[in-house]
Amino acid sequence: MTSPVASDPDPGAERVLVVDDDPPLRRMLERTLTAEGFAVTVAADGGAALVAAERSAPDVIVLDVAMPAIDGLSVCRRLRSKGLPTPILMLTARDAVADRVAGLEAGADDYLVKPFAIAELIARLHALTRRHSPSEPLLSYADLVLDVSARTAMRGRRSIELTGREAALLELLLRELGRTVTRQRALDEIWGGAAEPNVVDRYVTRLRRKLGDPPLIRTLRGSGFVLRA
Repeated sequence: MTSPVASDPDPGAERVLVVDDDPPLRRMLERTLTAEGFAVTVAADGGAALVAAERSAPDVIVLDVAMPAIDGLSVCRRLRSKGLPTPILMLTARDAVADRVAGLEAGADDYLVKPFAIAELIARLHALTRRHSPSEPLLSYADLVLDVSARTAMRGRRSIELTGREAALLELLLRELGRTVTRQRALDEIWGGAAEPNVVDRYVTRLRRKLGDPPLIRTLRGSGFVLRA
């Protein structure tokens, strides 16, 4: 396992962990992201990534899928199983829908196919850190309260644990209270457009089950979903 290496950070900079076993690409990303104002930590394999994710407390992680020993999907699953909410952008050379879905189901927040434009990577990183830095820590409707940063909800006196995407979908519905959230908008904002449309329906079903009765999320046939008692 290769030890993670951190650049000298600006105290106010967004912290990014870059994990890739390709030395030239890793060095290029470290130089470029540092020049863009990020505080960069790099790791060359999955084992080092798991250590660095705990030590450096990154705001966002760039994680290569294809690595020896512990691959990116395994790293992602382990981090999520530990409750780490940090947004993760997966890098891969494979562009099949099944590969994108596998990354998203493992807990990744976004997916970028190699080769990629560095400007797109930077834009996606900024979007991920904005999405996970909400200005309102609590959102509520009726007897439902969502703690955005903790990814937990309360309905009445009952505590509800949520996954990252469940919390993001519920947050989107709460912020658009009374307005229709289309499947495409949910796909774009929560899955980065890299998933099949029916994944939204599956997550809505999960949320309904967790939130309990009376139901709050209504399906508008052909349109999308709305939060309404």
